Amino acid sequence: MRRRWTAVLAALGLMLVAGCGLESGGAVPLQVGAGSIRPDPGLQDVAITVGSKDFTEQNILGYVIEFALTAAGARVRDLTNITGSNSLRDAQLHGQVDIAYDYTGTGWINYLGNEKPIPDSRQQFEAVRDADLAAHGMLWADVAPMNNTYALVTNAASAQRTGTKTLSDYARAVNTEPGTGPTCLGTEFSVRQDGFPGMARTYGVDTGKVHKQIMQDALVYTSTANGGCQFGSVATTDGRIKALDLRVLDDDLGFFPKYNAALVMRKSFADAHPQVATVMEPISRLLTNETITELNRKVDLEGAEPATVARDWLISQGFVTAR
Repeated sequence: MRRRWTAVLAALGLMLVAGCGLESGGAVPLQVGAGSIRPDPGLQDVAITVGSKDFTEQNILGYVIEFALTAAGARVRDLTNITGSNSLRDAQLHGQVDIAYDYTGTGWINYLGNEKPIPDSRQQFEAVRDADLAAHGMLWADVAPMNNTYALVTNAASAQRTGTKTLSDYARAVNTEPGTGPTCLGTEFSVRQDGFPGMARTYGVDTGKVHKQIMQDALVYTSTANGGCQFGSVATTDGRIKALDLRVLDDDLGFFPKYNAALVMRKSFADAHPQVATVMEPISRLLTNETITELNRKVDLEGAEPATVARDWLISQGFVTAR
């Protein structure tokens, strides 16, 4: 039943995209000029639609691609902020999006249907790369060091009061202590097999005893920080974890997969435009956890626009110039 609902939601997401007249994307929001990325004759005026999911980090990564390929001479269209992983995936499979950053753990578990992640980041990338190419003709390239995996957090006061430091501690508290407070779960995390359902099975959590509150991801951070929820689901590269003094619970059984960001393209597109991966490779190499966490922080805590943050970082690294 869950798979059927996931398919329905993905289809609705694509209908919404089409209904808004965005099949080919909108204009890139800011202009850039060449820096170390120079115009490439093989990309001159090539129409490329860039996509992303609908959260801060994904929007930043989408704009990073857009500005880099614009500097290389491509005619880039913006289709960032697509609702949900499955909708972005379907948009790529159906040719509405040519390129996006996605996560190796998402590819391995959600798109390819595997249940057990591969602990080593490089091996996980190679496994999803080979399997997705064989099964769907999708090419994964230019994997980045950043690993945006899931985690549960608690606020500092709760951590000190309860001594909860690991997910095993969390499972014991939920199962044996009736007064354990609510657990805030982001909407996708609450149903994904690489999210709460799989985590609960691995750690033996009695889900009937969990006081769950499902909400938008952005609300989880503040709700957990202010004590509205005792625990909350987060992405580990989110700048709000440190800013709000949230404490990450150690995944002591190693459940959560590696979620290294990598470029995803249809093989036919990648074969026709090999210059794309060449342009993006040095950029991906610099996308560390520290870098992306700081970029996320500027958006979520300082109120900067994702496009501005992405462009300014590329300028600071010398890849592009301002226009």
